[in-house]
Amino acid sequence: MLQMGDLELAFSIDEQIGKVLELTRKYRDQRMDLADACVVRMCELFDDSRVYTVDKTDFLVYRRKTRQPIPCVFPD
Repeated sequence: MLQMGDLELAFSIDEQIGKVLELTRKYRDQRMDLADACVVRMCELFDDSRVYTVDKTDFLVYRRKTRQPIPCVFPD
């Protein structure tokens, strides 16, 4: 889909690497991985975002824009 142009990514790690690395340092006690850091950063960039994840333990701790909880949906 990416190659055909049907799917366009609105996130570039090249442009966001500084902020992503900041998040991994901030949450080093949680052992935040690259994928989680990218998701948190995307939530900072797109206010109306919602994260669907099974990683309830970490995403209840992570914050966007320093203090705002990340809107998440966790499966039962």
